[in-house]
Amino acid sequence: IEAAIELNGIAIDSNKRSFAWGRKTAASRREVEEIALPKAAGDVVELETVDTLIERRRAFLKDYQDNRYAKRYLKLVEKIRAAEEKAVPGSTRLTEAVARYFFKLMAYKDEYEVARLYTDGSFIKKLNAQFEGDFKVKYHLAPPIFAKANPETGHLIKKEFGPWMMSAFGLLAKFKVLRGSPFDPFGRMAERKAERALIQEYAATINDICETLTEDNLNLAVEIAEVPEHIRGYGHVKETHLAAARTMREDLTSRYKAGDTQSLAAE
Repeated sequence: IEAAIELNGIAIDSNKRSFAWGRKTAASRREVEEIALPKAAGDVVELETVDTLIERRRAFLKDYQDNRYAKRYLKLVEKIRAAEEKAVPGSTRLTEAVARYFFKLMAYKDEYEVARLYTDGSFIKKLNAQFEGDFKVKYHLAPPIFAKANPETGHLIKKEFGPWMMSAFGLLAKFKVLRGSPFDPFGRMAERKAERALIQEYAATINDICETLTEDNLNLAVEIAEVPEHIRGYGHVKETHLAAARTMREDLTSRYKAGDTQSLAAE
């Protein structure tokens, strides 16, 4: 990865540091947070609580889709929170995992979300902060409905679009209400169907865990809840990760149902 950063030739030192801090965070998040938010004399630094973590994601999903969609997220998170408190009083590890990864699955970045993020003001604000004077923005995209596939790989080929795409994004963002409905023009794509199926599968798995959670199987339950961490990328890259993640989930849930409490991490 570091060699790829060097070959890319853009902000090499900064990107290497970011990668290193990301690795450190994966190994010891609390330690990194303490370094990133040092306590001055007499200061009390408040790290994100479970409540703020959940609320921030609920608010995001409301903007992403609507209030009903956000309530769907909150309902499952609160259900697992109650189950965890009953099984292991004081523990929030499973609740935090579900809050993070159910959100990740629900907030999949489709065409409507890309359009919303480009037009909510933050993108333009960042551009203006980095560049001065007159400049033009070009977008390299592979619209699934219009893009041609590479005859050798089958992957969609990106094309360059001019500044007019910002107006198209503004229009497309307004149609997010169609997401997942019978009128969604992107909804019949295999990738979108898979993403919606993942949400359903994850919710069903967590609901099952709610009914059988104990102190003994908590660690395994947390691993199951964190499986979406391994689903990354878009298009063919995501397909590869998704297949591996499904295999991992099936293995973990089989162990869970069989009463085997040993996690994969312990092996």
